[in-house]
Amino acid sequence: MIFRQLFDSVSGTYSYLLASRAGGEALILDPVLEKADRYCKLLQELDLRLVKAVDTHLHADHVTGLGELRDRTQCITIMGEQSKADVVSMRVSDGDRVTIEGLCLEALYTPGHTDDSYSYLMGDRVFTGDTLLIRGTGRTDFQNGSARAQYDSIFNRLLKLPEETLVFPAHDYKGDTVSTIGEEKRYNPRLQVKSIDDYVELMNNLNLPNPKLMDVVVPANMHVGLHQDELAKEGLSLNARDAIASLGRPDILLVDLRESGERAKHGTLAGALHA
Repeated sequence: MIFRQLFDSVSGTYSYLLASRAGGEALILDPVLEKADRYCKLLQELDLRLVKAVDTHLHADHVTGLGELRDRTQCITIMGEQSKADVVSMRVSDGDRVTIEGLCLEALYTPGHTDDSYSYLMGDRVFTGDTLLIRGTGRTDFQNGSARAQYDSIFNRLLKLPEETLVFPAHDYKGDTVSTIGEEKRYNPRLQVKSIDDYVELMNNLNLPNPKLMDVVVPANMHVGLHQDELAKEGLSLNARDAIASLGRPDILLVDLRESGERAKHGTLAGALHA
């Protein structure tokens, strides 16, 4: 099996490239727009054909690479059936299988961080998105997140997997690359709670600022069916690359889709990553 864990340092995002053999079909999980060139170069070097691209949920801290990879490779784009993204080629529900040549991923509906969060189980490993992180869990305070739902997703689904199951999250901010279900049971500080109420209280008192670029990223990711330059022309968002390049400039123009797709306001890019 070909397995590559790829990292975006700006958003702390892990993307995963999977294939059963050189010269065969490939799948990528949680691609980042800014890394599309890197993905395509690696696909060429490994003689792989990208046929499916999956987002574990609607991201709020980076613009997804789904649309860009679809336009370049004609791959099938995949998200959960609960996702508000406008155009996705394939929508999965709990228990569905996502397959490519020689590989099969089982979709596990694990809401809590967002209401469209999925994890994907493949043999000895599980890709947990932002539901279960290494020594942490994804925040639950926006995008219809729910600490109660996340507790159920973690304790009654993910932690029921064999303890030796490898855990590959969608984010890490400390440099960790992989864990196991057993390690997280024992050492993840957010999982050392006695009840669901304790977990809800813990998560409800994190008081984290919003993610960087949230006002640009979420609308752009909801319109993954459009080219990013078409989005900008329609006033639905800034061009994603320009938005990311503008980090550190507090007075850029942000489009506020929460009130109107046509009205813009000035904002800042202050915030923090969401875990």
